[in-house]
Amino acid sequence: MHVSSLGFRTDLALLTASGSIVEDRGTHLVVRSPDNPSYFWGNFILLAQPPVPGGEREVVGAFHTEFPLADHVSIGIDTADLSDDARAAFEAAGMTVDDATVLTASALVAPREVAAEVRALDGDDDWEARARLSQQLYPQTPEEAFMTFARQKNVQERRLVDAGRGQRFGAFVDGTLVSTAGAFVTEDGVARFQSVETHPDHRRQGLAAAVVHAAGQDALDRLGVRTLVIVADTDGEAVGIYRRLGFADAERQLMLERRSGEWGA
Repeated sequence: MHVSSLGFRTDLALLTASGSIVEDRGTHLVVRSPDNPSYFWGNFILLAQPPVPGGEREVVGAFHTEFPLADHVSIGIDTADLSDDARAAFEAAGMTVDDATVLTASALVAPREVAAEVRALDGDDDWEARARLSQQLYPQTPEEAFMTFARQKNVQERRLVDAGRGQRFGAFVDGTLVSTAGAFVTEDGVARFQSVETHPDHRRQGLAAAVVHAAGQDALDRLGVRTLVIVADTDGEAVGIYRRLGFADAERQLMLERRSGEWGA
């Protein structure tokens, strides 16, 4: 299956580079991360096209067939064109429809100065702090379950660092990691951002812009990247931050999700 979406194409490149498995079924891809089964967008189905009318519940059933033990459902569609009827049918099947914005930049605008040390993560303590920061953003999920996920996500991402594909940068205030972003090469001349996260107590201080700029500039300067790719909620605050850094809208990325069990709160 040919993937045309820049958002999904860069997603898949990083997933396979960090150990995930992609199975091509012709009309769709099945993406698996066996070492991290609770990673929603490491274990999903990517459809080439929206299902035929009335086929939405069948697609959800196909996910359960592929991932019978999953506490989630994650389905991507390689085109952002979803009719109102199809959207309503997926919602009736319990899915949340996320129409995200994919943005690109070939150069970045420097952000304002921040009262923090901004640097690449270095060593086990920094990466554990990254997992702890992530967990604090999802207090509704049991800590043990989330930390298992977050630590395995670190393992996957550190494979990308070790392979020379990029770095994750953090903003440290009084020695504590409070904001972080990573950018990693997906193909020749292209790098994709991953997981921009900021502690709620440190938002609106310019820290997210600082770490995104640092990670992106590192990819541009050190790795010869020509195009940076980042994805944001269309209606969220982050998309404005990225536009002010020089990113421009490129496309939409269609993702459908349902959480249950420990992740459903």
